[in-house]
Amino acid sequence: MMSGRKRTLEAISFELVMTVIAVIALVIIIAPSLVVLIVSFTSGFSLRFPPPGYSLRWYAELWNAWQLHFAAKNSLIVALWATGLSVALGVAAALAISRSRTLSARLLDSLFMSPLVLPALAFGLAALMLFSLVGLPVSPLTLVIGHTVVCVPYVVRNTVAALAQLEPTLLESSAVLGASRLYTFRRIVLPLIRPGIIAGAFIAFMSSFDNVPVSLFLRDAATDMLPIRMWQDLEGKLDVTIAALSGVLIIATVALVAVMERVTGLSRRLTS
Repeated sequence: MMSGRKRTLEAISFELVMTVIAVIALVIIIAPSLVVLIVSFTSGFSLRFPPPGYSLRWYAELWNAWQLHFAAKNSLIVALWATGLSVALGVAAALAISRSRTLSARLLDSLFMSPLVLPALAFGLAALMLFSLVGLPVSPLTLVIGHTVVCVPYVVRNTVAALAQLEPTLLESSAVLGASRLYTFRRIVLPLIRPGIIAGAFIAFMSSFDNVPVSLFLRDAATDMLPIRMWQDLEGKLDVTIAALSGVLIIATVALVAVMERVTGLSRRLTS
């Protein structure tokens, strides 16, 4: 009886401690975004918390911020190209990795995951040196290549997780019935792993759109990227319009995450 009561007390204390730690972690993570969101509605001309008053004036100013529009357009184009290439390469790599248990498959898996291990600044500098060595000047093309390299791992990992849940008997039944590999992939495999691909594509898009280290090294003077433009404006003049833009990005990100959670079960796939 005493042993069972002791184990119960230990379990309760463990859950209590973990709950407190989780709450503290959530506050540390969420509080800065809430502060920025509140400050974005300030009626003043400086970044102060709490704001002296509340207004939508800085959100209205975003309509005239042509430099931010230009940078957002560049970031969106690069992110879309990087996401499309990441999906094509990542799905193909996941299909090869998931069906093989050889050493080469494990090495290939490690190779695709390596951009997540390397420091982002080190990768950006190394990519710049490589492009300079082969004579390829920095341009939107180098940006797309660099972003694709760092985004492919997200597609690979989510697609591999989706393929791991695929029943092998489905593929065997399709082959017995005379279906070709292409037909089996198109009508059976692809519909079943589509949520994993969409989840990987979403994370890849967000990673590319918000990327600073790679963009810092691989962009040219005419290719202004939104995260770098926001960073420069905050460093130079603390423009309150950046707070309004941050508020738009926060709300849009939360909405997109909610949609992806509804469609693909994003949180479950990230922890699987």
